[in-house]
Amino acid sequence: MTVIALLSVAPVIEGSMADEVAKAVAALDDFDVSYETNPMGTVIEADTAGELFAAAQAAHEAVDGDRVSTVLKIDDKRARDQRAGEKVEAVEEALGREAKRERE
Repeated sequence: MTVIALLSVAPVIEGSMADEVAKAVAALDDFDVSYETNPMGTVIEADTAGELFAAAQAAHEAVDGDRVSTVLKIDDKRARDQRAGEKVEAVEEALGREAKRERE
């Protein structure tokens, strides 16, 4: 089974959050998960929900601040194994093109 999630961890601060977000992403390296960071969060893949929760908790705890906001959205598809990339490929196939566009 593969559990996929979108994780967003951010300190509630003024200015750039990049250094703190980098700490959260780096914390994921201590776990047996795959991940890809995008502008709105990090997509994580793990074999079990337990692994996913542990990695997300570590990312949350890695961020310094008086207040930290964390959002975790989980897709636990139990009927079959599916990777995050396969989900994107299915949408692109239905769309007939890459699911990406740059503003002009």
